[in-house]
Amino acid sequence: MAKGHRSQIKRERNAKKDTRPSAKLSYARVSVQKACFVLDAIRGKDVNTALGIVTYNPRYASTLIKKLLESAIANAENNNGMSRENLYVEECYANKGPTMKRIRPRAQGRAYRIEKRMSHITVVLNER
Repeated sequence: MAKGHRSQIKRERNAKKDTRPSAKLSYARVSVQKACFVLDAIRGKDVNTALGIVTYNPRYASTLIKKLLESAIANAENNNGMSRENLYVEECYANKGPTMKRIRPRAQGRAYRIEKRMSHITVVLNER
C-alpha cells in the first residue's frame, strides 16, 4: 500500500511529466486494426527509416501516420531541441475511438448495421 493521503499520491504521480516529444491524432477515420499494421512496421525504427516505410506503404493509414510522424519530429526539434539524426520511434499505438453507426437497407425490409470505426493514434519519439 502507498503511504500518504490519496490526493498527495495523485499529486506525486502527476508531477512526473513525460518530456518525450510526441504527436497525437484524435478521431482518425481508420480502424485500430488497420492502423496497427502500419504502426507495427515503424515501431523501434529511427525516424528516417520510419518515414521511408510510411511513404511507400500503400495503406491509407500510412498517409495519416506519415503526417503524424513529421509533426512529432518537428515537435522534437523545435520544442525539445533534439537532433533529428538521433531520434527513433519509441512508442506508437492506436486506441479505439467512437464508432459511427449507419444503416444499410437489405432485402425484405431488413436493415444491417454498418460500423465506421475511428481511432486515436499516438507516436512518441526519443533520442538514442
